[in-house]
Amino acid sequence: MPTGTTDPDLYIGLMSGTSLDGVDAALVRFGDDHPQLLAARLTPLPEALRDTLTCLVEERTSQPLQDLARSEHELAQLYARATLELLISAGVRPDAVRAIGCHGQTVRHQPPCTLQLGNPALLAHRTGIDTVADFRRADLAAGGQGAPLAPAFHQSVLGDDRDRVVLNIGGIANLTILASDHSEVRGFDTGPGNGLMDSWSLHCRGESCDQDGAWAASGRVDALLLAQLMSSPFIQASPPKSTGRDEFTLAWLEQQLAGLERRPEDHDIQSTLCEFTACSITDAIRVHAPAAREVLVCGGGVHNSELMRRLQSQLPQTCVASTASAGIDPDYMEAICFAWLARQRILGLPGNLPSVTGASKAVVLGGVWLGRG
Repeated sequence: MPTGTTDPDLYIGLMSGTSLDGVDAALVRFGDDHPQLLAARLTPLPEALRDTLTCLVEERTSQPLQDLARSEHELAQLYARATLELLISAGVRPDAVRAIGCHGQTVRHQPPCTLQLGNPALLAHRTGIDTVADFRRADLAAGGQGAPLAPAFHQSVLGDDRDRVVLNIGGIANLTILASDHSEVRGFDTGPGNGLMDSWSLHCRGESCDQDGAWAASGRVDALLLAQLMSSPFIQASPPKSTGRDEFTLAWLEQQLAGLERRPEDHDIQSTLCEFTACSITDAIRVHAPAAREVLVCGGGVHNSELMRRLQSQLPQTCVASTASAGIDPDYMEAICFAWLARQRILGLPGNLPSVTGASKAVVLGGVWLGRG
Protein backbone atom coordinates (compact mmCIF):
# COMPACT_ATOMS: atom_id res chain seq x y z
CA MET A 1 0.00 0.00 0.00
CA PRO A 2 1.55 3.36 -1.02
CA THR A 3 2.44 5.87 1.67
CA GLY A 4 -0.56 8.03 2.58
CA THR A 5 -3.12 5.42 1.50
CA THR A 6 -5.66 4.45 4.14
CA ASP A 7 -7.13 0.94 4.28
CA PRO A 8 -10.90 1.54 4.73
CA ASP A 9 -11.26 -1.81 6.51
CA LEU A 10 -8.42 -1.37 9.01
CA TYR A 11 -9.29 -0.17 12.52
CA ILE A 12 -7.81 -0.13 16.01
CA GLY A 13 -9.87 -0.77 19.15
CA LEU A 14 -8.72 0.40 22.60
CA MET A 15 -10.31 -0.82 25.79
CA SER A 16 -9.41 -0.12 29.40
CA GLY A 17 -12.13 -1.78 31.40
CA THR A 18 -13.48 -1.92 34.90
CA SER A 19 -10.73 -4.33 35.99
CA LEU A 20 -8.31 -1.39 35.84
CA ASP A 21 -5.45 -3.67 34.77
CA GLY A 22 -4.37 -2.05 31.53
CA VAL A 23 -5.16 -1.02 27.96
CA ASP A 24 -6.09 -3.72 25.46
CA ALA A 25 -5.22 -2.67 21.92
CA ALA A 26 -6.37 -4.60 18.86
CA LEU A 27 -5.58 -4.05 15.18
CA VAL A 28 -8.52 -5.40 13.21
CA ARG A 29 -9.40 -5.81 9.55
CA PHE A 30 -13.08 -6.06 8.68
CA GLY A 31 -14.27 -7.92 5.63
CA ASP A 32 -17.17 -10.08 4.55
CA ASP A 33 -16.57 -12.67 7.28
CA HIS A 34 -15.60 -12.31 10.94
CA PRO A 35 -13.23 -9.48 11.84
CA GLN A 36 -9.61 -10.54 11.50
CA LEU A 37 -7.41 -9.79 14.51
CA LEU A 38 -4.07 -8.85 12.99
CA ALA A 39 -2.21 -7.87 16.17
CA ALA A 40 -2.98 -7.24 19.83
CA ARG A 41 -1.18 -6.22 23.00
CA LEU A 42 -1.83 -5.31 26.61
CA THR A 43 -0.21 -2.17 28.00
CA PRO A 44 -0.40 -2.27 31.82
CA LEU A 45 -1.66 0.77 33.71
CA PRO A 46 1.15 2.40 35.69
CA GLU A 47 0.61 1.68 39.37
CA ALA A 48 0.22 5.34 40.35
CA LEU A 49 -2.40 5.92 37.65
CA ARG A 50 -4.26 2.77 38.60
CA ASP A 51 -4.31 3.85 42.26
CA THR A 52 -5.66 7.29 41.32
CA LEU A 53 -8.36 5.81 39.09
CA THR A 54 -9.38 3.38 41.83
CA CYS A 55 -9.73 6.28 44.27
CA LEU A 56 -11.83 8.19 41.73
CA VAL A 57 -14.10 5.20 41.14
CA GLU A 58 -14.53 4.59 44.85
CA GLU A 59 -14.73 8.31 45.71
CA ARG A 60 -11.73 8.13 48.02
CA THR A 61 -9.85 11.17 46.69
CA SER A 62 -9.61 14.61 48.28
CA GLN A 63 -8.90 16.34 44.94
CA PRO A 64 -11.37 14.79 42.47
CA LEU A 65 -11.29 17.48 39.76
CA GLN A 66 -7.51 17.74 39.73
CA ASP A 67 -7.17 13.95 39.72
CA LEU A 68 -9.74 13.66 36.92
CA ALA A 69 -7.94 16.15 34.71
CA ARG A 70 -4.48 14.69 35.31
CA SER A 71 -5.69 11.10 34.85
CA GLU A 72 -7.42 11.92 31.57
CA HIS A 73 -4.22 13.44 30.19
CA GLU A 74 -2.13 10.47 31.35
CA LEU A 75 -4.63 8.02 29.90
CA ALA A 76 -4.57 9.71 26.49
CA GLN A 77 -0.77 9.49 26.48
CA LEU A 78 -0.99 5.81 27.43
CA TYR A 79 -3.60 5.12 24.73
CA ALA A 80 -1.36 6.80 22.16
CA ARG A 81 1.67 4.77 23.26
CA ALA A 82 -0.34 1.54 23.17
CA THR A 83 -1.54 2.38 19.66
CA LEU A 84 1.85 3.29 18.24
CA GLU A 85 3.60 0.30 19.82
CA LEU A 86 0.89 -1.98 18.43
CA LEU A 87 1.43 -0.58 14.93
CA ILE A 88 5.21 -0.92 15.18
CA SER A 89 4.86 -4.57 16.25
CA ALA A 90 2.50 -5.22 13.33
CA GLY A 91 4.61 -3.33 10.78
CA VAL A 92 1.69 -1.05 9.89
CA ARG A 93 1.89 2.71 9.39
CA PRO A 94 -0.52 5.00 11.27
CA ASP A 95 -1.77 6.51 8.00
CA ALA A 96 -2.98 3.06 6.91
CA VAL A 97 -5.54 2.90 9.75
CA ARG A 98 -8.98 4.30 9.07
CA ALA A 99 -9.83 5.10 12.69
CA ILE A 100 -9.30 4.28 16.35
CA GLY A 101 -12.24 3.32 18.55
CA CYS A 102 -11.44 4.27 22.15
CA HIS A 103 -13.86 3.39 24.92
CA GLY A 104 -12.08 5.47 27.56
CA GLN A 105 -11.85 4.62 31.25
CA THR A 106 -15.16 4.56 33.07
CA VAL A 107 -14.98 6.23 36.47
CA ARG A 108 -18.70 6.68 36.99
CA HIS A 109 -21.72 4.95 35.47
CA GLN A 110 -25.03 5.80 37.09
CA PRO A 111 -27.57 6.26 34.27
CA PRO A 112 -28.60 8.75 33.05
CA CYS A 113 -25.08 9.95 33.92
CA THR A 114 -21.84 8.38 32.75
CA LEU A 115 -18.21 9.49 32.62
CA GLN A 116 -15.32 7.99 30.66
CA LEU A 117 -11.86 9.57 30.73
CA GLY A 118 -9.61 9.60 27.70
CA ASN A 119 -9.12 12.96 25.90
CA PRO A 120 -9.69 11.70 22.32
CA ALA A 121 -8.45 15.02 20.88
CA LEU A 122 -5.00 14.37 22.35
CA LEU A 123 -5.07 10.73 21.24
CA ALA A 124 -5.92 11.75 17.66
CA HIS A 125 -3.19 14.40 17.68
CA ARG A 126 -0.51 12.07 19.09
CA THR A 127 -1.26 9.23 16.65
CA GLY A 128 -2.36 11.16 13.57
CA ILE A 129 -5.34 8.79 13.31
CA ASP A 130 -9.02 9.81 13.36
CA THR A 131 -10.42 8.77 16.72
CA VAL A 132 -13.97 7.77 17.65
CA ALA A 133 -14.88 8.06 21.33
CA ASP A 134 -17.68 9.02 23.76
CA PHE A 135 -19.82 6.08 22.68
CA ARG A 136 -22.32 6.02 25.52
CA ARG A 137 -23.96 9.43 25.59
CA ALA A 138 -25.93 9.18 22.33
CA ASP A 139 -27.71 6.12 23.71
CA LEU A 140 -28.30 7.88 27.03
CA ALA A 141 -29.75 10.86 25.15
CA ALA A 142 -32.22 8.47 23.53
CA GLY A 143 -33.35 7.27 26.95
CA GLY A 144 -31.07 4.22 27.19
CA GLN A 145 -28.66 2.99 29.82
CA GLY A 146 -25.64 3.72 27.63
CA ALA A 147 -24.51 0.15 28.31
CA PRO A 148 -23.80 -2.58 27.62
CA LEU A 149 -22.77 -1.78 24.05
CA ALA A 150 -21.11 -5.08 23.12
CA PRO A 151 -24.34 -7.02 22.35
CA ALA A 152 -24.71 -5.48 18.87
CA PHE A 153 -21.19 -6.65 18.07
CA HIS A 154 -21.84 -10.07 19.61
CA GLN A 155 -24.92 -10.40 17.41
CA SER A 156 -22.85 -9.50 14.35
CA VAL A 157 -20.07 -12.05 14.93
CA LEU A 158 -21.55 -14.75 17.16
CA GLY A 159 -25.19 -15.00 16.12
CA ASP A 160 -25.87 -18.66 15.39
CA ASP A 161 -28.57 -21.27 15.00
CA ARG A 162 -28.00 -22.18 18.65
CA ASP A 163 -29.31 -20.52 21.80
CA ARG A 164 -26.18 -19.07 23.32
CA VAL A 165 -25.03 -16.53 25.86
CA VAL A 166 -21.91 -14.40 25.48
CA LEU A 167 -20.57 -13.59 28.93
CA ASN A 168 -17.95 -10.92 29.53
CA ILE A 169 -16.33 -11.04 32.96
CA GLY A 170 -14.32 -7.89 33.57
CA GLY A 171 -14.51 -5.80 36.71
CA ILE A 172 -18.26 -5.97 36.10
CA ALA A 173 -19.93 -8.94 34.37
CA ASN A 174 -22.37 -8.56 31.51
CA LEU A 175 -24.10 -10.96 29.19
CA THR A 176 -25.65 -11.04 25.73
CA ILE A 177 -28.49 -13.44 24.96
CA LEU A 178 -28.54 -14.65 21.36
CA ALA A 179 -31.58 -16.75 20.41
CA SER A 180 -31.45 -19.52 17.80
CA ASP A 181 -34.43 -18.00 15.99
CA HIS A 182 -32.53 -14.69 15.69
CA SER A 183 -35.23 -12.88 17.61
CA GLU A 184 -34.62 -9.73 19.62
CA VAL A 185 -31.21 -9.65 21.28
CA ARG A 186 -31.12 -9.00 25.03
CA GLY A 187 -28.26 -8.13 27.32
CA PHE A 188 -27.43 -6.45 30.61
CA ASP A 189 -24.90 -6.17 33.41
CA THR A 190 -25.34 -8.91 35.99
CA GLY A 191 -23.22 -7.42 38.80
CA PRO A 192 -19.61 -7.83 39.92
CA GLY A 193 -17.21 -9.77 37.77
CA ASN A 194 -13.60 -9.71 38.94
CA GLY A 195 -13.80 -6.27 40.57
CA LEU A 196 -14.72 -7.11 44.14
CA MET A 197 -12.47 -10.17 44.22
CA ASP A 198 -9.54 -8.13 42.93
CA SER A 199 -10.18 -5.32 45.42
CA TRP A 200 -10.40 -7.73 48.35
CA SER A 201 -7.23 -9.54 47.27
CA LEU A 202 -5.36 -6.24 47.00
CA HIS A 203 -6.71 -5.06 50.35
CA CYS A 204 -5.84 -8.24 52.26
CA ARG A 205 -2.77 -9.56 50.50
CA GLY A 206 -1.36 -6.73 48.42
CA GLU A 207 -1.97 -8.80 45.27
CA SER A 208 -4.00 -7.21 42.46
CA CYS A 209 -5.82 -10.43 41.62
CA ASP A 210 -6.49 -13.94 42.91
CA GLN A 211 -4.50 -16.00 40.43
CA ASP A 212 -6.64 -18.86 39.08
CA GLY A 213 -9.02 -18.25 42.00
CA ALA A 214 -6.67 -20.25 44.25
CA TRP A 215 -7.33 -18.10 47.33
CA ALA A 216 -11.10 -18.35 46.79
CA ALA A 217 -10.76 -22.13 46.41
CA SER A 218 -8.98 -22.31 49.78
CA GLY A 219 -11.97 -20.82 51.62
CA ARG A 220 -15.58 -21.73 52.31
CA VAL A 221 -18.67 -19.85 51.15
CA ASP A 222 -20.38 -18.02 54.00
CA ALA A 223 -24.10 -18.54 53.37
CA LEU A 224 -25.24 -15.52 55.40
CA LEU A 225 -22.84 -13.16 53.66
CA LEU A 226 -23.79 -14.56 50.26
CA ALA A 227 -27.48 -14.01 50.96
CA GLN A 228 -26.72 -10.45 52.04
CA LEU A 229 -24.77 -9.74 48.85
CA MET A 230 -27.41 -11.31 46.61
CA SER A 231 -30.08 -9.08 48.16
CA SER A 232 -28.43 -6.03 46.56
CA PRO A 233 -31.04 -3.85 44.81
CA PHE A 234 -29.04 -3.95 41.58
CA ILE A 235 -28.88 -7.76 41.57
CA GLN A 236 -32.63 -7.96 42.18
CA ALA A 237 -33.52 -5.33 39.55
CA SER A 238 -34.91 -6.35 36.16
CA PRO A 239 -33.17 -5.38 32.90
CA PRO A 240 -32.42 -3.12 31.18
CA LYS A 241 -29.73 -2.37 33.73
CA SER A 242 -26.07 -1.45 33.81
CA THR A 243 -23.60 -0.48 36.47
CA GLY A 244 -19.93 0.21 37.21
CA ARG A 245 -17.37 -0.56 39.88
CA ASP A 246 -18.63 2.49 41.76
CA GLU A 247 -21.69 0.38 42.69
CA PHE A 248 -19.73 -2.50 44.22
CA THR A 249 -16.78 -1.06 46.16
CA LEU A 250 -14.77 -2.11 49.19
CA ALA A 251 -16.77 0.41 51.23
CA TRP A 252 -19.97 -1.29 50.06
CA LEU A 253 -18.54 -4.70 50.99
CA GLU A 254 -17.62 -3.45 54.47
CA GLN A 255 -21.21 -2.29 54.94
CA GLN A 256 -22.42 -5.80 54.09
CA LEU A 257 -19.91 -7.33 56.50
CA ALA A 258 -20.96 -4.94 59.26
CA GLY A 259 -24.47 -6.35 59.06
CA LEU A 260 -23.32 -9.84 60.08
CA GLU A 261 -23.16 -11.12 63.64
CA ARG A 262 -19.86 -12.87 62.88
CA ARG A 263 -17.28 -11.64 60.40
CA PRO A 264 -15.91 -14.46 58.21
CA GLU A 265 -12.20 -15.10 57.77
CA ASP A 266 -10.58 -13.21 54.91
CA HIS A 267 -10.20 -16.28 52.66
CA ASP A 268 -13.82 -17.23 53.30
CA ILE A 269 -14.87 -13.74 52.25
CA GLN A 270 -12.92 -14.21 49.01
CA SER A 271 -14.60 -17.55 48.42
CA THR A 272 -17.99 -15.91 49.01
CA LEU A 273 -17.18 -13.07 46.61
CA CYS A 274 -16.31 -15.66 43.94
CA GLU A 275 -19.62 -17.39 44.64
CA PHE A 276 -21.41 -14.02 44.50
CA THR A 277 -20.07 -13.42 40.99
CA ALA A 278 -20.97 -16.95 39.90
CA CYS A 279 -24.47 -16.90 41.40
CA SER A 280 -25.41 -13.46 40.10
CA ILE A 281 -24.40 -14.60 36.60
CA THR A 282 -26.01 -18.03 36.63
CA ASP A 283 -29.23 -16.81 38.23
CA ALA A 284 -29.53 -14.25 35.44
CA ILE A 285 -28.95 -16.93 32.79
CA ARG A 286 -31.51 -19.30 34.30
CA VAL A 287 -34.15 -16.56 34.45
CA HIS A 288 -33.51 -14.74 31.18
CA ALA A 289 -31.88 -17.39 28.95
CA PRO A 290 -33.28 -20.76 30.10
CA ALA A 291 -32.91 -22.27 26.62
CA ALA A 292 -29.19 -21.50 26.35
CA ARG A 293 -26.98 -24.56 26.15
CA GLU A 294 -23.76 -22.68 25.44
CA VAL A 295 -22.10 -19.87 27.41
CA LEU A 296 -19.10 -18.32 25.69
CA VAL A 297 -16.89 -16.45 28.15
CA CYS A 298 -14.48 -13.59 27.49
CA GLY A 299 -12.67 -11.05 29.64
CA GLY A 300 -10.23 -11.60 32.48
CA GLY A 301 -12.61 -13.90 34.34
CA VAL A 302 -12.08 -16.62 31.74
CA HIS A 303 -8.62 -17.17 33.31
CA ASN A 304 -10.04 -17.68 36.82
CA SER A 305 -10.31 -21.46 36.80
CA GLU A 306 -12.16 -21.56 40.14
CA LEU A 307 -14.80 -19.12 38.89
CA MET A 308 -15.16 -21.04 35.62
CA ARG A 309 -15.53 -24.28 37.60
CA ARG A 310 -18.30 -22.77 39.71
CA LEU A 311 -20.11 -21.42 36.65
CA GLN A 312 -20.05 -24.85 35.04
CA SER A 313 -21.15 -26.53 38.27
CA GLN A 314 -24.14 -24.21 38.57
CA LEU A 315 -25.10 -24.71 34.89
CA PRO A 316 -24.67 -28.49 34.53
CA GLN A 317 -26.74 -28.72 31.34
CA THR A 318 -24.84 -25.91 29.65
CA CYS A 319 -21.38 -25.88 28.06
CA VAL A 320 -19.33 -23.05 29.60
CA ALA A 321 -16.31 -22.34 27.40
CA SER A 322 -14.00 -19.56 26.23
CA THR A 323 -14.93 -17.52 23.16
CA ALA A 324 -11.71 -18.94 21.71
CA SER A 325 -13.83 -21.99 20.86
CA ALA A 326 -15.82 -19.71 18.52
CA GLY A 327 -12.69 -18.16 17.01
CA ILE A 328 -12.46 -14.92 19.01
CA ASP A 329 -9.63 -14.23 21.47
CA PRO A 330 -11.31 -13.81 24.88
CA ASP A 331 -8.73 -11.26 26.03
CA TYR A 332 -9.41 -8.89 23.13
CA MET A 333 -13.13 -9.32 22.51
CA GLU A 334 -13.96 -5.85 23.87
CA ALA A 335 -11.10 -4.12 22.07
CA ILE A 336 -12.27 -5.72 18.81
CA CYS A 337 -15.79 -4.58 19.70
CA PHE A 338 -14.72 -0.95 19.95
CA ALA A 339 -12.90 -1.19 16.64
CA TRP A 340 -16.22 -2.42 15.23
CA LEU A 341 -18.14 0.41 16.92
CA ALA A 342 -15.68 2.92 15.43
CA ARG A 343 -16.38 1.41 12.01
CA GLN A 344 -20.12 1.69 12.62
CA ARG A 345 -19.64 5.40 13.41
CA ILE A 346 -17.49 6.06 10.35
CA LEU A 347 -20.08 4.30 8.16
CA GLY A 348 -22.94 6.19 9.82
CA LEU A 349 -24.55 3.01 11.16
CA PRO A 350 -26.21 2.46 14.58
CA GLY A 351 -24.15 0.82 17.31
CA ASN A 352 -26.69 0.30 20.08
CA LEU A 353 -29.57 -2.15 20.49
CA PRO A 354 -32.70 -0.58 22.07
CA SER A 355 -33.75 -4.07 23.24
CA VAL A 356 -30.59 -4.09 25.38
CA THR A 357 -30.15 -0.53 26.60
CA GLY A 358 -33.77 0.58 26.70
CA ALA A 359 -33.15 3.45 24.27
CA SER A 360 -36.12 4.74 22.28
CA LYS A 361 -34.38 4.01 18.97
CA ALA A 362 -31.17 2.77 17.39
CA VAL A 363 -28.63 5.59 17.11
CA VAL A 364 -25.16 6.24 15.73
CA LEU A 365 -22.73 6.22 18.64
CA GLY A 366 -19.65 8.32 19.32
CA GLY A 367 -17.99 11.50 18.16
CA VAL A 368 -15.07 11.81 15.75
CA TRP A 369 -11.84 13.68 16.51
CA LEU A 370 -9.73 14.19 13.39
CA GLY A 371 -6.11 13.12 13.48
CA ARG A 372 -5.32 13.92 9.85
CA GLY A 373 -4.92 17.30 8.25
